[in-house]
Amino acid sequence: MTGSPWRYRGTYPGLRSASVVSVLKDIQQDLRVRCRDVRVSEPLAPHVAFRIGGPADVLVIPADMGELRAVIGYLLGRVFPFAVLGRGSNVLIADRGVRGVVLKIGRGVDRVTFDGARVIAESGTYLPHLAALAATRGLSGLEFSAGIPASVGGAVVMNAGAHGHSMSDIVARVRVLTPEGERDIAGADLGFAYRTSILQAGPAVVLEAELHLRPEDPDAVRERMEAWLRQRNETQPVGPPSSGCIFRNPPGDHAGRLIDLAGCKGLHVGDARVSDVHANYILNSGAASAGDVLALAAQVRQRVRAQFGVELVLEIKLLGEFDDAAA
Repeated sequence: MTGSPWRYRGTYPGLRSASVVSVLKDIQQDLRVRCRDVRVSEPLAPHVAFRIGGPADVLVIPADMGELRAVIGYLLGRVFPFAVLGRGSNVLIADRGVRGVVLKIGRGVDRVTFDGARVIAESGTYLPHLAALAATRGLSGLEFSAGIPASVGGAVVMNAGAHGHSMSDIVARVRVLTPEGERDIAGADLGFAYRTSILQAGPAVVLEAELHLRPEDPDAVRERMEAWLRQRNETQPVGPPSSGCIFRNPPGDHAGRLIDLAGCKGLHVGDARVSDVHANYILNSGAASAGDVLALAAQVRQRVRAQFGVELVLEIKLLGEFDDAAA
């Protein structure tokens, strides 16, 4: 989720350096009126799955939906760069960090309401936790998500999926906050496609999602969820930090298969390394930088292009001050 398109840079249009400092100071003060947890020059590496990335000028962490609404309403009313971060999976933060405000949505913005097979989850709800809650209530439809370390909001924006299922299968409605105010968008109107939705273009920020599940025997739901979790743990790396699949699957094929056949397993740049377990994962095996990850990704793309004529496209999203060549 972002306040601007996912290829986010964060710049200060029309402002000189002295003006930027003054504006940042004013914004910090204004945000502290609306949110208790406002951090300046906060390193973002601890806040993302990759454990990579420089600082945000300002990091804001709302404690509840009230603070979230107040912060978003304030930010949407200003010509100032901001980005929204969920659980920090599927994103690579620039080594130079992120200019402007980063809004982190997680704990505290995670209330869940069940009404029969209808579930309303706030955007910061941890997706595997929601899947477990649904399973105990005998509700099927979220089993695929038990191994996806994402927030509900981020999963909707990215149309997260696994095992042939995705969020588009179950999202009935989302409530978003836009510069014009709050509004509901039906799932059918979200433009869902493979790992994307219209929400990636911003500036709408997801507040909650309504999911429609199916009643089923709780034991059957749990067994299916556990089986898919076992399969995921057997076929994907567990341990070193990563951000999930690096590349989107090309039509009719799997990026991991092509990367493996191109001889890329074990390839590394600095402490960024292609996983020996699943070739579409790049691991942070120590102190990898974002530059290491992108340099390694470029090598992988070149090898796959040379051998198969296939142009791999990044699935992870780039957030912050990257060079123009970063892709």
